[in-house]
Amino acid sequence: MMTFTQAAVSPPGHGTPAMAFGRHVIRIMAASTGGSLGMFEAFVPAGEGPPLHVHEREDEFFYVLAGHFGFWCANDYVELAEGGSIALPRGVAHRFRNIGKTEGHLMVVVTPGGFESFFPIVELSRPETAEQIASVAKGFGLIFPCDDRKVA
Repeated sequence: MMTFTQAAVSPPGHGTPAMAFGRHVIRIMAASTGGSLGMFEAFVPAGEGPPLHVHEREDEFFYVLAGHFGFWCANDYVELAEGGSIALPRGVAHRFRNIGKTEGHLMVVVTPGGFESFFPIVELSRPETAEQIASVAKGFGLIFPCDDRKVA
């Protein structure tokens, strides 16, 4: 991996699309930042979002580009609309959901980088069962600690 000594740029309209667990656009890969960070956009349908999960390797920063989202992190719950942001620590169970009535849009930065590759890998491997998804996720230091239906 190269050293992060030059700007990593993602011009408007560029990025690598990935259709896995919804639509994502990978804007900056860890390889472009010496592993320092990765960045992607997530387009989240109304009522959707990932189950409760833990990132063992990276912190996440979310910026709401459009829509209204609820974020759960440990015992905290926060609602954010367009322009709001939140940083979530690695090793702590969290999730988010689009609580609005229309598709929401997030910019997500992970540090260190690497997790942004999860969505293209899922798109290519097409896991079908919860066990297959968990296996791919484990390779990215992502674990699902419990059944999401038990979390408000």
